[in-house]
Amino acid sequence: MGLNTIYKARSFDLSDLTGISNETLAMHFKLYEGYVANTNQLNEKISELIGGGELDSTKMAAFSELRRRYGFEYNGMVLHEYYFENMVKNGTGDPGKDSAFQKAAEESFGSYEVWKADFVATGKMRGVGWAATYQDPSNGAISNHWISMHETGNVAGYQPILIMDVWEHAWIKDYAPAERPKYIDAFFANINWDAVSSRLTKAGSASA
Repeated sequence: MGLNTIYKARSFDLSDLTGISNETLAMHFKLYEGYVANTNQLNEKISELIGGGELDSTKMAAFSELRRRYGFEYNGMVLHEYYFENMVKNGTGDPGKDSAFQKAAEESFGSYEVWKADFVATGKMRGVGWAATYQDPSNGAISNHWISMHETGNVAGYQPILIMDVWEHAWIKDYAPAERPKYIDAFFANINWDAVSSRLTKAGSASA
């Protein structure tokens, strides 16, 4: 998307989730809306600096700071949208043996249980950030990754499949700071596995 793109905050119907309160969700949606607003503001400011297609050398420092900040705000917006999209009220807990995601996990990790153990351990890592399952579109393999500060740790060219927010604002109203594992259990109870499976692509489709 270019500098003239105006993003709008999306709405997500996620009330009455298991283990994640409506109060937490309301706060989280407001935070997400802030990323959308900040992304639009940065686009506007960068556009003003770049003017008619050239950047005045005296404005380079300001441009550089805005451009670096853009990665944080923009990825904060997009990651939250993936996160909210891959949750649903009355989730099934596990994807089901016939689901596309379970098959992908078995092919890449040997079993769904091994994939889950790896993903959960990633989510329990010290620090704030995101646990993410990505798919390599060239061969269909999935892998788990840690994303810190929104823009650091994303894998170039890979497709986000499952995104879990593990910044403290995602659970601090419901659990103590040391109770991140309880939040992760709650997250798994609310995963929309249909949405997750729909993000998978056939191996090699990126070059088809």
